[in-house]
Amino acid sequence: MSQKSLPETSSGERLIRDIRRATRRQYSAEEKIRIVLDGLRGESSIAELCRREGIAESLYYAWSKEFLEAGKKRLAGDTARNATTGEVRHLHDEARALKEVVAEQTLELRLLKKSMIGDGDDRA
Repeated sequence: MSQKSLPETSSGERLIRDIRRATRRQYSAEEKIRIVLDGLRGESSIAELCRREGIAESLYYAWSKEFLEAGKKRLAGDTARNATTGEVRHLHDEARALKEVVAEQTLELRLLKKSMIGDGDDRA
């Protein structure tokens, strides 16, 4: 049995493929939503919509599935999400600052109470 060797891609083809991959269009969340909503309206076929937007039909269907799943979760009340590291750090800093304020006010309150007890000794 002889093995067929696959023709190796030339460096030029590899370069073109890398450039296409690097310059691939990135769609914002708003653009994805707009495209999915256009498809759900049904004014034109999905194939026509995808040609007009320059995307593959499989990409449209993936976005559509994500969009509908997110909507289903939101309607079911499942709005929990994972906090980012920055958000967690901010919350820790805010909690620390609030604890310091509470500690300062507690100390101030104790000092005021002690001064009131010291001033009010002439009851007896």
